[in-house]
Amino acid sequence: MLRATRSCLSRALTSGDRTPCGSRPCVPVSGGSRLCPFPLSFSSCLGTKGTQYETNSVDFKVRADGTVFATRELRIPSEQVAFTVTARDGQTAKRWDAVVRLLVAQPSSARPAHKKGKPSAGLDASQPPNDTLLPWPQHQNANGLRRQKRDWVIPPINVPENSRGPFPQQLVRIRSDKDNDIPIRYSITGVGADQPPMEVFSIDSMSGRMYVTRPMDREERASYHLRAHAVDMNGNKVENPIDLYIYVIDMNDNRPEFVNQVYNGSVDEGSKPGTYVMTVTANDADDSTTANGMVRYRIVTQTPQSPSQNMFTINSETGDIVTVAAGLDREKVQQYTVIVQATDMEGNLNYGLSNTATAIISVTDVNDNPPEFTTSTYAGEVPENQVEVVVANLTVMDRDQPHSPNWNAFYRIISGDPSGHFSIRTDPVTNEGMVTVVKAVDYELNRAFMLTVMVSNQAPLASGIQMSFQSTAGVTISVVDINEAPYFPSNHKLIRLEEGVPTGTVLTTFSAVDPDRFMQQAVRYSKLSDPANWLHINATNGQITTAAVLDRESLYIKNNVYEATFLAADNGIPPASGTGTLQIYLIDINDNAPELLPKEAQICEKPSLNAINITAADADVDPNIGPYVFELPFAPAAVRKNWTITRLNGDYAQLSLRILYLEAGMYDVPIIVTDSGNPPLSNTSVIKVKVCPCDENGDCTTVGAVAAAGLGTSAIVAILICVVILLTMVLLFVVWMKRREKERHTKQLLIDPEDDVRDNILKYDEEGGGEEDQDYDLSQLQQPESMEHVLSKAPGVRRVDERPVGAEPQYPVRPVVPHPGDIGDFITEGLRAADNDPTAPPYDSLLVFDYEGSGSTAGSVSSLNSSSSGDQDYDYLNDWGPRFKKLADMYGGGEED
Repeated sequence: MLRATRSCLSRALTSGDRTPCGSRPCVPVSGGSRLCPFPLSFSSCLGTKGTQYETNSVDFKVRADGTVFATRELRIPSEQVAFTVTARDGQTAKRWDAVVRLLVAQPSSARPAHKKGKPSAGLDASQPPNDTLLPWPQHQNANGLRRQKRDWVIPPINVPENSRGPFPQQLVRIRSDKDNDIPIRYSITGVGADQPPMEVFSIDSMSGRMYVTRPMDREERASYHLRAHAVDMNGNKVENPIDLYIYVIDMNDNRPEFVNQVYNGSVDEGSKPGTYVMTVTANDADDSTTANGMVRYRIVTQTPQSPSQNMFTINSETGDIVTVAAGLDREKVQQYTVIVQATDMEGNLNYGLSNTATAIISVTDVNDNPPEFTTSTYAGEVPENQVEVVVANLTVMDRDQPHSPNWNAFYRIISGDPSGHFSIRTDPVTNEGMVTVVKAVDYELNRAFMLTVMVSNQAPLASGIQMSFQSTAGVTISVVDINEAPYFPSNHKLIRLEEGVPTGTVLTTFSAVDPDRFMQQAVRYSKLSDPANWLHINATNGQITTAAVLDRESLYIKNNVYEATFLAADNGIPPASGTGTLQIYLIDINDNAPELLPKEAQICEKPSLNAINITAADADVDPNIGPYVFELPFAPAAVRKNWTITRLNGDYAQLSLRILYLEAGMYDVPIIVTDSGNPPLSNTSVIKVKVCPCDENGDCTTVGAVAAAGLGTSAIVAILICVVILLTMVLLFVVWMKRREKERHTKQLLIDPEDDVRDNILKYDEEGGGEEDQDYDLSQLQQPESMEHVLSKAPGVRRVDERPVGAEPQYPVRPVVPHPGDIGDFITEGLRAADNDPTAPPYDSLLVFDYEGSGSTAGSVSSLNSSSSGDQDYDYLNDWGPRFKKLADMYGGGEED
């Protein structure tokens, strides 16, 4: 805490040019706790009469004569205290600000120390003038009394924005009076220190000097609230945290900015001076409580300057533009362009920053011609119960500018429609009034309407212009009667009854009303929707009876309610019908016995390991459900001998073994379940229980599960033997198929004529894929060494389908090609033998040598042709029978033919 202080006041108050008007030397204070009043001088070019003073500090005030005094007993928290004094002129409302700083000076001797027997050190004269000692409470004194220090507020720290540094720049020094005894570390927390924005302020942890690290921007953040902390070297709190408030002093660094660069407004022609036109707005990001953010407006130019160069003026503070002169005439000048300037510093052009915007003012036409109807009466008709129907079109004439507010017609009904059935809408193109039904009319209530309508413009008439008598007209509307549908007065209708009522029970009468009172019509009833087909309705009077037993547990019931829809139709022309919904709330009765759950379970063969939790499900609802009673039947006797049931609560019980051991297997255990209905219902359900050997955790083992399923060791062995036999049969079948495939590949190229089956391959009537569709074995053509058994047979080529009649002539034996290496040579020799063999069939298609399709290793034979000459003797064809007689006549006739 401070031992002794002295204060000094330095100030500078200015008039318009902010030139210092006076100062005062330092004034001492008493004991560091009181401040003596001292005068404050103020001079102005207009004099000081009527000047009012005020401060922004609650601790200091200024009297009317300029004397500054302290409002309460206080302690100076630092070697400098600053506050602002404002002088206001009561006549002109102008204000001047000055900053007053109280400097605390060092005394010649220190005050006694607070701790007994320990001298107090004086303040270091080399310390900067911004040192502040935190007012932390004192320790207990020797007499056992604790001195309680009163709380006080550290004055805010003012930092100007846009400072040029150098940085870091010291702001204040934080000290504790305990730093003479122990080393203390200082820190600060809060926004700007350890919270975003980070590291705006920093503090020397040893000396307590706090710095600002970069230029401040008041428009980004105007104030900061930090907390200073003091701890010892071990991190233990030495003093309670203290609040520091830092305010950023505003500078005039932002120009006023208009909300829009171009403003559009309008004013009626002939408007009187003072007529409001529009408002322009400019915002200044600087502090609006100071001159930096106080914006003033003025008009720079006006174009055109007709009939006067000052047709408009602007409110310097609000930005409202009004007319200042008469003579606005739209026919002469339709639009004015006004340049508006906004300047801060309360409009001071020498020091303030300025910006401009454009205001476009349109001179609008005035409504000096009222609209008039072209006829005095109109007529129309409308069917009842229809809306959005145009009944009649009203035509008007207006001589004002078309499609302007002075021309646009506005229609309203002034009498004849108290219930609001009709509305008149304006056609935006033709300006006609369309009388439209907006609320359905009822023929039984109103058969006709007599309306009186009035027309006016969207804009009011100009001053001195009266409405014309032709601005009103009459409209007669006739209502046409149509057949209306019957309706159910109570829709949806709800009734309540118990489920299970017998068939034929009368439930209610669901009747409809026909609104056509002037038509003699009959109403008939029928079902429209009856999902379960439980109901029947009388066609003439709407009486509803049950056609089946109503079951609350049915799938057609939702939330205990059954819904059916009925149709009421009249016999009008055309017929009309209406629907009604009947809701039946079914009250539950105990008509469903409970069912045991679960249906299957497993248990260990020893009862001490586990048990089966059982419960019941009942389709009914409370009170016809639980609590349930679970019992074992007396027959068969083995059930009660082997099993027992233990009740857990009203809905659950446990099934467990009564005996110490039960052989593994599947058991059907019957259990009697009884609900709590009135009267109660019982049901005997069977639960399939698998008893199996278990491990130490109470889980069935794999072998135990199989055994419990009813399969013994012999059955398992039999199953395994069957599987092995089946696999062996499959393996033998595969080996046999492989062997058969191998034999097919080693088949001979040519077979005995008696075994020739080539006729089965030749299909003359097939037009498919050609040779690629004939699956020939090409490997036979690539193994000519397998032809010995063919070439060793008797000479000649024979057919098995038909042989020549008579003795077969002998022909030279076809040349034998032992093991030809080229398949082409083999085919050539075969062709030569065929040409010389008269017994060959008389058609080339029998000479199929082998496959010539895609991928064949054989060469093409399409280029081979017969090499036989004309010297061939064809007389032998006569010996082949009548089938070859024609061929013999063609080729065997000789030269004379």
